Amino acid sequence: MGLFDDLVGQERATAVLSRAAAAAAEVLAGGRGAGMTHAWLFTGPPGSGREEAARAFAAALLCSDRGCGHCDLCHQVLIGSHPDVEIVRPQGLSYGIKDTRQLILRAAGAPTLGRWRVVLFEDADRATEGASNALLKAIEEPPARTVWLLCSPSPDDMMITIRSRCRIVTLRTPPTGAVAHVLMTRDGVAPEMAEFAARAAQGHIERARRLALDEDSRRRREAVLSIPRSLVGVGECVAAAEKLVKTAEEEAAAVSAVLNEAETAELRKIYGEGSSGKGLNKGLVRGGAGALKELEDRQKSRATRLKRDVIDNALLDLVAFYRDVLAVQMGAQVELANGDLHHDLTTLARASRPEETLKRVDAIMRCRERLAANVNPQMAVEAMTLSLRRP
Repeated sequence: MGLFDDLVGQERATAVLSRAAAAAAEVLAGGRGAGMTHAWLFTGPPGSGREEAARAFAAALLCSDRGCGHCDLCHQVLIGSHPDVEIVRPQGLSYGIKDTRQLILRAAGAPTLGRWRVVLFEDADRATEGASNALLKAIEEPPARTVWLLCSPSPDDMMITIRSRCRIVTLRTPPTGAVAHVLMTRDGVAPEMAEFAARAAQGHIERARRLALDEDSRRRREAVLSIPRSLVGVGECVAAAEKLVKTAEEEAAAVSAVLNEAETAELRKIYGEGSSGKGLNKGLVRGGAGALKELEDRQKSRATRLKRDVIDNALLDLVAFYRDVLAVQMGAQVELANGDLHHDLTTLARASRPEETLKRVDAIMRCRERLAANVNPQMAVEAMTLSLRRP
């Protein structure tokens, strides 16, 4: 199956999805289609390819050859232009009940091309309680040709009533060798760089690709991983926290600026800005003031989420660093994600005890929890860096 072959290191999941695609074709032909269901939950750690697996399955449902990867239908699904596939990407910190109700109405329509109507809901765990309850009703009694594909890091991130009504597809972190192979064969990355990027990204293929191809990404990683050796006093801890948060703000602002400009220009165009005709432009723009305000609110929420995502990625890099320190302290024969920083790892391993390393990992995880609970990022990160301070 062409598209499923692209899912790196996910042989068990792809076997399930391949069988389900065959069962879906059987349903369309009038058969029972055992193994096909109308609600799926794709779970797995960051970088495991949850969304990619869901998208490949969507293509397999709509392709007459069950996901060949070469036909127009497969191409339309992959680029997000197929009329029967709706991809939902929550832009803010949460996905509310109003948006969910509108989504359910759209999902209830019959497929345009006669096969299936697919809703691919990325980051479905961002749905609020009210939105989740509305989604539950839609999943319990879906139209005959509607298929829901939900994506979430863990089944526990979803309401128990939702996950109990979904067939769960669990993806794993791809092995380093498989990710490196993809970088070399698909992206033309040199073997040494591919191995480094795959190991540093801990199986996250998109992050590995960025590390391999983007020098700025490598510099940001180096800056984050230089933090542990700089934490020798209170002043240094505060400065490190300020730098980390400021860097996250700048990166999020750069991404947001590009997205915001395109969205705002498109909305102004829709409401007639620049149109000719006496009084036409002014009246239509005024009529769109409410829509513009709503767009600005969404953009602010998205910028906040992007900032927190950047910080969270940095925290995960720090967790991996201290995990490597612990591995060195315990003499564990495991692959080190940060083997290129062997001197820093061994220096810190000799200067501290395993118990202290575990406390530092706990401090980083507490910081992630506080950020998820909307604690001020500067305060949360400062508390963390003070806990990471070297003796």
